[in-house]
Amino acid sequence: MAKTKYQFNPESVSYEKVEINFKTRLVNVLKHMASSSVLAIFMVVVLFYFFGSPKERSLERENQRLINQYSLLNTKLQQVQTVLSDLEQRDDNIYRVIFEAEPIHSNIRKAGFGGVNRYKHLESMDNAELVISTTKKLDQVAKSLYVQTKSYDDVEEMVRNKFKMLSAIPAIMPLAIKDFGRISAGYGWRIHPIYKTRKFHDGMDFTGKIGTPIYATGDGVVKTVRKERGYGKKIVIDHGYGYTTIYAHLDSYRVRRGQKVKRGEIIGELGNTGISTGPHLHYEVRKGRKTLNPINYYFNDITAEEYDQMVAYAENTGQTMD
Repeated sequence: MAKTKYQFNPESVSYEKVEINFKTRLVNVLKHMASSSVLAIFMVVVLFYFFGSPKERSLERENQRLINQYSLLNTKLQQVQTVLSDLEQRDDNIYRVIFEAEPIHSNIRKAGFGGVNRYKHLESMDNAELVISTTKKLDQVAKSLYVQTKSYDDVEEMVRNKFKMLSAIPAIMPLAIKDFGRISAGYGWRIHPIYKTRKFHDGMDFTGKIGTPIYATGDGVVKTVRKERGYGKKIVIDHGYGYTTIYAHLDSYRVRRGQKVKRGEIIGELGNTGISTGPHLHYEVRKGRKTLNPINYYFNDITAEEYDQMVAYAENTGQTMD
């Protein structure tokens, strides 16, 4: 129910009823609506300015979660880089050293990260520094992983070759310990048994019974099977990797030229052919054109104590048998 308004009239000294026409009513309503609208707009602006809209608050929370996630990724990437760095150190200083390979140069490991700014398109983003840092670390980890994977492929190939090399390098005695009588001459300067002159002895002499089995000391290919004036019946095995072994003064052959042999395979029999003062085997190890002391190539056959005894005995023999 609308309120009735009265106005005091000083002339009549009485209150008179105020009659409000439609136009006045309309103006009053519009004024009221306008003031209410202004107040409402002001309140909304103040609310949004200081507190933000629900959508803005939702976006801010989402943005904060993204920042936190980026920070977490940065931390995890740093941990991955530390592990990768350790793998790179092991690769260069352990695995490649074992297989006598050159370490991977740092320029190869770090290639592709200098020069042109690859992250310029990210500079306009919010929190650009964090985004660029994370992206850069991820790229570096991906590159390092690729290089390290290729390196391990190389190491795997070196392992396979190393097994072949270890099988090829002379590593056992050319006849069983139980089958030979004694070491009649070691490697080094000795007195020749016939000419009685001081001469360098290129191998080791083992006495034994004629017919005693002689074994290949490493995998290889038979290069020579023939009789020579000084060596008598002789076999030469090419083991690859620069190594060859010579077995001389044999009684008979069990292999032919060009035949592949395995370590421990019987290749001939001990004899007394060529320039020899008694049944024995003359055994040599060579790398390239250089002769090596065979006593250092029995590590698969004898213990450390037996090795020391053999060295002492070989050093004390003064005269060869060939």
